[in-house]
Amino acid sequence: MSSDFYNLLKRLSKAGVDFVLIGGFAGVTYGCTMVTEDVDVCCDFKPSNLLKLQKAIEDLHPVHRMTPNKIPLKLTEENCKNMKNLYLDTDLGQLDCVSYVQGVGDFGKVKAQSSSVAADDVNYPVLNLGVLIEAKKAMGRPRDIEAVIQLESIKELLNKKDRQ
Repeated sequence: MSSDFYNLLKRLSKAGVDFVLIGGFAGVTYGCTMVTEDVDVCCDFKPSNLLKLQKAIEDLHPVHRMTPNKIPLKLTEENCKNMKNLYLDTDLGQLDCVSYVQGVGDFGKVKAQSSSVAADDVNYPVLNLGVLIEAKKAMGRPRDIEAVIQLESIKELLNKKDRQ
């Protein structure tokens, strides 16, 4: 399976899915050089939004990555009501959807601390750099700590540039 993260984001954006890019690919958006194996988004877990997400990726053969038999994604108004996370494999790569970001909060708080980024012909929301750094610190995993070092350097360079 190849990874085409920009196309995943483009599909979500064009379908009107309410989401914010978080995690490793958000770091890449700011210039972090670490490799990531998935796209992490925080999204509104209202059934209407999850159904938009499903429609956006339905032709990519999405399956639940954390299930033994890789169960195909089949969301309904009813089964969306109790969901908090979705961990999916698609033909374009892994897509992890969460309703809460450690160190930040629920989707409303995440969205309030995001900005729009343009890539090719699509705009998508990404967690603000300083908030992304705090979220990665809160996660505390070795790869997150490595990313924090790069992201803090990027933030420092951007701050110097802004002062000039």
